Amino acid sequence: MNSPKCLLYDGTFKGLLTCIFVAFDEKLEVNNILAPGIHKTDIFAENIEVITDETKAKRVWHGFQKFANHRSQNAVYHAYLSELPKIELDILRYFQHTFKSKANIHGDFTNKHVLKIAQTAKKVGREKHRMEAFVRFQLTKDKIYFANIEPDFNVLPLIEKHFTSRYSDQQWIIHDLKRKFGLYYDLQKAEIIQMNFSKNLSLSEEKTRIFDTSEIEFQKLWKKYFEATTIESRINTRLHLQHVPKRYWRYLSEKNPLHK
Repeated sequence: MNSPKCLLYDGTFKGLLTCIFVAFDEKLEVNNILAPGIHKTDIFAENIEVITDETKAKRVWHGFQKFANHRSQNAVYHAYLSELPKIELDILRYFQHTFKSKANIHGDFTNKHVLKIAQTAKKVGREKHRMEAFVRFQLTKDKIYFANIEPDFNVLPLIEKHFTSRYSDQQWIIHDLKRKFGLYYDLQKAEIIQMNFSKNLSLSEEKTRIFDTSEIEFQKLWKKYFEATTIESRINTRLHLQHVPKRYWRYLSEKNPLHK
């Protein structure tokens, strides 16, 4: 009897695709797929460590593309970036359903895994658009524009195209505080860099050490302008919070109380 298996992978998308290949190739009964640092909950499942194999990952993805349209492919990748518990297992089930049906299953919401992928992808897409709207750069003494973000989902790979297109004439870094890595654009290309900045970056003395003096003064000026032009009688708090939730205020100069 084929006992349930828990596949352990390196957390990358290619690693996940390799897990899917192994599950099909070895006809495994998989009840979980875990990235590093995720606690195993099923003590009865056998652990299998899966080493990422680019060739196997490509075979799975190319096979998937034969049936899945662009929306399905985006949905799977966006869902993966959500980092939600057991989302990898939902993605495996999505692939299994696709290969069994030999058709695009994107709209088959009678299947709970297809529905979960679609709902999750929508949430990630919403977070992507908000990050594109709310990122605020600050000029450092090295003349590199810098911004901190801390999104619920790992949307940094999704916002790269937007910022390389919009700010192609500037060097910039967008740093994900939660995941401790950043995206650096050097006027030619964007690449992932590992970062671990001081937690005191918001303090006045730390900002003075890192950021250009003119940038700090500009941030203060912008906040004063925003306060001066705000008409209190026309403030619709409910609508405002709907479009700009409080968790994003830390990125906005006009909202951040530290910019005084």
